[in-house]
Amino acid sequence: MKGADDYKEILHQYWGYDDFRGIQLDIIESIGSGKDTLGLMPTGGGKSITFQVPALSMSGTCIVITPLIALMKDQVRALRNLGIKATALFSGQSREENIVALDNCILGGYKFLYVSPERLSSDIFLTKLRHFKISFITVDEAHCISQWGYDFRPSYLQIAEIRKELPDVPVLALTATATPDVAKDIQKQLLFRKENVFRMSFERKNLAYFIYKTDHRYNGIRRILSSIPGSSIIYTRNRQNCQDISEQLNKEGFSSTYYHAGLQNSIKDERQSKWLHGETRIMVATNAFGMGINKPDVRTVIHMDIPDSLEEYFQEAGRAGRDGEKSYAIIVMDGKEMQIFNRRLSQHFPEEETIKEIYENVCDYLQVAVGDGLNVTREFNIEEFCRIFHSHPIMARNALSILDKAGYIEYTDAEEGDSRLKISATRNDLYRIVNGLEETIINSMLRHYGGIFINFVYLDESLICKETGLDMETVYHALTGMNKKGVLQYIPRKKIPLITFRMKRIKKEKITLPKEVYEDRRQSYAFRLKAIKEYCTLETTCRSKLLLGYFGEKQTHDCGICDVCQREKAYHINEDEFQSIRQHIISQLKDGPQKAYDINTNGINQYKLRQVIDYMRAKEEIIMNDQNIYLA
Repeated sequence: MKGADDYKEILHQYWGYDDFRGIQLDIIESIGSGKDTLGLMPTGGGKSITFQVPALSMSGTCIVITPLIALMKDQVRALRNLGIKATALFSGQSREENIVALDNCILGGYKFLYVSPERLSSDIFLTKLRHFKISFITVDEAHCISQWGYDFRPSYLQIAEIRKELPDVPVLALTATATPDVAKDIQKQLLFRKENVFRMSFERKNLAYFIYKTDHRYNGIRRILSSIPGSSIIYTRNRQNCQDISEQLNKEGFSSTYYHAGLQNSIKDERQSKWLHGETRIMVATNAFGMGINKPDVRTVIHMDIPDSLEEYFQEAGRAGRDGEKSYAIIVMDGKEMQIFNRRLSQHFPEEETIKEIYENVCDYLQVAVGDGLNVTREFNIEEFCRIFHSHPIMARNALSILDKAGYIEYTDAEEGDSRLKISATRNDLYRIVNGLEETIINSMLRHYGGIFINFVYLDESLICKETGLDMETVYHALTGMNKKGVLQYIPRKKIPLITFRMKRIKKEKITLPKEVYEDRRQSYAFRLKAIKEYCTLETTCRSKLLLGYFGEKQTHDCGICDVCQREKAYHINEDEFQSIRQHIISQLKDGPQKAYDINTNGINQYKLRQVIDYMRAKEEIIMNDQNIYLA
């Protein structure tokens, strides 16, 4: 077994660091000694070092399971630049590419194999896996395996099956967001032989958490960006908002771009690269952006919409200030967002009767009769479905997700649908058939795609556009034209969900939703919503203390830099004044509930009054229902 000095030597040899940070060495020594290990480290805590260093000290290949394709590519590229052999398996690769990568691992050619969780169940992977020499398995974003976590992914459950195949291979699980209950569940789901957790404090002493209240959210964002210089991320839940806000910021002289999952990969890569290198100051994005991104000098992370959970918020906010300099994580609120926020529970977990109706409507839409459908897969145009059956798109998607988890269907939302292409003509005939414009496009494709005469390849038209200077419409018409002439076979990009029936269609009255699939998960989601709502509305407790308490840390000191702490410095309430205001509120409510704005302030400072009301709510001495306040 290697010792601390051996690990430090590897660290210095490849990364140039003299020593480890925080709990890195504790985790490395634990997995290095063959123990199943869970590491809880905040965003930016240096998770990758905890598996890369021990893997280099051991014989065999380290399998790294992560859902983040962009992170896979970045880490494989970074490792190769260090002279370390690494490869990855993810959607978009051909069968031949997968086989070559797996065979090289068997032959000992790679120290790291990155795998997306969906690939774990493929026949090729399972067959080849039995011939691997594996040092250990790393599970990144490990909270995804817990049904009580905020980002549960059923594909992660396949990891337990891999463990059964490899009972003697230790597992290193890593996450930046896990409550104590989720941490326990991660170890249970990953079949840990013994509980073994290393926790790094999630406190970020340089990061100031703020709730910024304004008359209009865009105006608030503009004021923040004008007063705090430096790189910024603005998160919004709506793709169209990304574009609209970015364009408005650019009109007003800010340097901005936008990013969401609907953009083509080459466009996303280009925008991400410009932002990373400081060519663009502001990235306006959905939560599709940020995982695996390491930009240390982000000064502000701004949320236009309240996230679904403190886990999600903490991870996204934590992308600010990784260089240790003063930074800000700000949620901008104008008073209207709570109406939308309060509808989320019913949208994410529709009533059971609604779910059954959606199941029946989907079967009718796909023309699957009662008793038929087993293992049938159909394309599912959710926009058209919602239009025909007057369903709310968010509610429909979540109903399908619940039916998926209950085992009735397999629902793949926006199946990876990149264009595919194969050249049918021989090399000798090709240039005799095509014209000048077509030849330009063909030459570009040949420079970027190998094996295009033998197999279908995944094609990114925007890459061809960028290289040739042609617009997307011209390239599309040229490709379809060559398709008609028989020069090539072109299957245009299509983003459309798929539904596979796991069992024969049954009558809706016979559908049952297991407690762990519906009721338990609904309660867990409601708990997370309640926690982040309190974070956004309470104004008497340090924001950092609230966050850390949620993740199980017993922090006793206030951060001193969040909006609550700063206000308390300006409006300090001593104990006598606090008790006087508290008794005043109680006396006002003895005769029954009152509207919050009807309470007689009796000359009390409004901020101090609100502080005491928030404290009494947190201690459940009073209850607020809409605008009414009651004694508990």
